[in-house]
Amino acid sequence: MGCSNQNNIYSTKHREHCVCDIVQRIVYAQDKANKDNCDTSCYTSLQQLSHNKPFHVHTTIPFLLYCRNSCKPFIGKGFMTKYDDHCYEKSFKEIESPFFRAKKFLRGSKCCVRLELLLPIKDKKSSQPCDNCSYCDDHSNKNITDFIATGVCLTVDLNQFIGITCLDPITPIPPK
Repeated sequence: MGCSNQNNIYSTKHREHCVCDIVQRIVYAQDKANKDNCDTSCYTSLQQLSHNKPFHVHTTIPFLLYCRNSCKPFIGKGFMTKYDDHCYEKSFKEIESPFFRAKKFLRGSKCCVRLELLLPIKDKKSSQPCDNCSYCDDHSNKNITDFIATGVCLTVDLNQFIGITCLDPITPIPPK
């Protein structure tokens, strides 16, 4: 179902920027579920997050964005700061992921949004992100059991994307 379809379940009328509309609804639903904001289908995920049961509360709808020209998932990149406990030295480690959590829209904007990178976890028991903190091309052979919030954010213009895929609501593991 394309963005221009008049029967689109995400809106009652044609919307030029349906990715913007969906991400705005994700932010709204997440804000309702999670009052503490930090520095399948999208419709189903929105419904699930909006109707959290008292003992099964999630705070996040992870999603992927698809680039306009390539139809491939957008890979966000950033740097995490790591501190060495022994020497009090810090270093930066590059991370990349196609999985995002919408944080906030820029003031006065309907399509510029701050996104947090989420790192996928292959084994929930170890809480370790996938190898090399990268998930670029071969994610079909990796079973994701959870996500780690990174605190690494980037700002994007949602007008530059052609599609979005939402996952079921989750509560990401806080960064270490």
